[in-house]
Amino acid sequence: MAKLIDITGKALSGEWGNDDENGNGIPVLRTTNFTNIGVVNYSNIITRDIRKSNLSEKYLRKGDIIIEKSGGSDTQPVGRVIYFEGEEHKYLFNNFTGLLRVKDPTVCFPKYLFYSLFYNYQRGGTIPFQNKTTGLHNLKTDDYVKSCDIPLPPLETQRKIAANLDKVTNIIDACNAILEKLDLLVKSRFIELFGDPVSNPHNWEKVSLGELAEIKIGPFGTLLHKEDYIPNAHALVNPSHIIDGKIAVDMKLTVSDDKYNELSAYHLNIDDVVMGRRGEMGRCAVVSEVGLLCGTGSMIIRSNGLLKADYIQKIISFPSFKKTIEDMAVGQTMPNLNVPIVSNFKIICPPIEVQEQYYSFVEQTDKSKLAVKKVLEKAETLKKALMQEYFG
Repeated sequence: MAKLIDITGKALSGEWGNDDENGNGIPVLRTTNFTNIGVVNYSNIITRDIRKSNLSEKYLRKGDIIIEKSGGSDTQPVGRVIYFEGEEHKYLFNNFTGLLRVKDPTVCFPKYLFYSLFYNYQRGGTIPFQNKTTGLHNLKTDDYVKSCDIPLPPLETQRKIAANLDKVTNIIDACNAILEKLDLLVKSRFIELFGDPVSNPHNWEKVSLGELAEIKIGPFGTLLHKEDYIPNAHALVNPSHIIDGKIAVDMKLTVSDDKYNELSAYHLNIDDVVMGRRGEMGRCAVVSEVGLLCGTGSMIIRSNGLLKADYIQKIISFPSFKKTIEDMAVGQTMPNLNVPIVSNFKIICPPIEVQEQYYSFVEQTDKSKLAVKKVLEKAETLKKALMQEYFG
């Protein structure tokens, strides 16, 4: 075992500067550019006006390891790490992150160190403290670097371990890329067959949503009180729990069996569409599990069978349709939807054979996705086993 401090020295501190809206500043990586698989997401890089004469050692180099030291939450602790393989001497890292750089690559292979730290993070090895004022979690990088022990086999063994984990990681990345492309293919097929649901290029019949579904608003706030909430029971689905067309519940915001049964009128059934009625318009998802409860900020759309719930969800969340909803919403401080407004949504109703053509394509795509997911699951299980073997 070796101390992390002996391998990297103290963590370098990130830089702070004013945002440069003209894009002429220095590109800076933030924690929002971290992914949970330990690589950089370059889709939202900001530039900042940083005028310091002593920045040369702060520019990122291949093999650098960036560690998240501030932010986080109870469900997403700080301490995420990324391995930098991008263009050298181009990017800085901001003040919510720290930089670890191997001092002697003949003693410690940088990619091996990254995997060791990544494993340490995944098993909760970075213990944050919470700032009572801001509620943010923080990682004292100096304390962490001094206290963290790293298993350090011979260099050639480190290289082999990193190579083995790279191979499995590449399989995982390839599977995720295929799944992403299949999802894009389904979206493209939807547009090809149905067109924009607002401009309606195929001139399909438009029908009010109220004729296609039962629509119900979530329970009033007077029916749910703070003392009703308990952990790990029947989860509520509020707008904040609908993310990218999927439901992601907070198991700290749940109600007991008794309260759930009391609010039986607001139970979410499988194949219901649950939609946020305030805030971001068009945020909705299809319910795929039992035992969920519609929250006060949401609505239930229950198809009468003429259109699939998935189709209704895709129409409502379509970008142009979301804009239409925004124009229909009421309320100056925060846009709000009610049953009359939602009932008046105009939904294109293509011929049944066109709908069947689309869902036949979705079915075949789902079979391909299932095969890829099985490979992905095996690769992720293998990676966890290897990490445990190497670092546990």
